[in-house]
Amino acid sequence: MKKNKGFTLIELLVVIAIIGILASVVLASLNTARAKGANAAVKSNLNNVRAQAELVYDTAGGTYLGVCSDSNVLKAKTAANSASGGVSICNSTKDIWVLGSPLKTAEPSGAWWCVDNTGTSRATAEIAADAIICP
Repeated sequence: MKKNKGFTLIELLVVIAIIGILASVVLASLNTARAKGANAAVKSNLNNVRAQAELVYDTAGGTYLGVCSDSNVLKAKTAANSASGGVSICNSTKDIWVLGSPLKTAEPSGAWWCVDNTGTSRATAEIAADAIICP
């Protein structure tokens, strides 16, 4: 008797199904990691604005009025918007400034990241368009 060597159709289908299940689990994990990475990018960009705002304050003679229009702050805002897929909010007056951007995925403490001139840097539920401090 001569035996054929190889796999049956059922064995091949089972192996393909197992590989498909494992691939879907891995892809789900990668999406979560990507969203957390985007949140980290938003936080980093906004936290770097604090130092730039102080430089603006010093060069503008003791006023925060130009913070939101500063080119480096605008670059950080654009990078945060790109990472989150949303639109940042920036307000500044003579004595204060605030900058907030939506996070890619909401965290337990909020869906926005906010920084301001008081040193606050935290997640919050939302930021009003006319905010002057982080809520």
